[in-house]
Amino acid sequence: MSKLAILCGGGNLPPALAEAHPDAHCVVFDGVAHAMRGNVHQHRFEEMGALFAALHEAGVTKLVMAGALGRPALDPTRFDAGMMAIAPRLLPALQGGDDAILRLIIAVFEEQGFEVVGAHSLLPAICAEEGLIAGPAPSDAALSDTTRAVSILDTLSPLDVGQGVVVAAGLCLGIETLQGTDALLRFVGKTPQSLRRGKGVFVKAPKRGQDLRVDMPAIGPATVDAAAAAGVEGIVVEAGKVMIIDRAKTIAALERSGLFLMGRVL
Repeated sequence: MSKLAILCGGGNLPPALAEAHPDAHCVVFDGVAHAMRGNVHQHRFEEMGALFAALHEAGVTKLVMAGALGRPALDPTRFDAGMMAIAPRLLPALQGGDDAILRLIIAVFEEQGFEVVGAHSLLPAICAEEGLIAGPAPSDAALSDTTRAVSILDTLSPLDVGQGVVVAAGLCLGIETLQGTDALLRFVGKTPQSLRRGKGVFVKAPKRGQDLRVDMPAIGPATVDAAAAAGVEGIVVEAGKVMIIDRAKTIAALERSGLFLMGRVL
């Protein structure tokens, strides 16, 4: 029988997966904040060989990576044999974009005989659907800004930069980079009114060709609050390819803020 392991990062997605799959083998990592409760297994990133062995011993055949893991500081003096074997590939990848790192991580686990699956395949209802999900209908200006934002994201996709952009009145106010969505929206919120000709929209979508098994974009109530503070009219996400974490709380945040949330096929 197939046993699932959840490699848990920060945020509420790992606990949601654990609740839906109570028999899963849940792994947390030293130095990574998490919201997991109950029976978890702690490991160090430097000791990947020990992690592989523990997963095999537990009968794990497939695994999902969920939540924010970031780019941990690694102590080479603590590398075990398993980590030493992959270090020549991993360390150079850490100097590149997220896509390069995640493709390598998938390859490493598959080489160990594990099937890597996406959180969305385990929680299908978590993905944004097409159409207006909450809030008022977007204005014509917001729809036009969405088209412009999608063009920007498509252009940036090969550069492995980020998954989000804010556009107002056709002008790009900010692009998501390594610092993440919250940093982008804080930056946009500080834009002087003299440079803004409209409220604009925040658009989030995966990079073209991105492997959604380990890096599907997500929004949640905190995203809505940050977007409201940034002064945008609403949020547009790619239908079927962006997760809505804590949907009920996210909808409530949208209702409080007056923002719209729309899923579109981009």
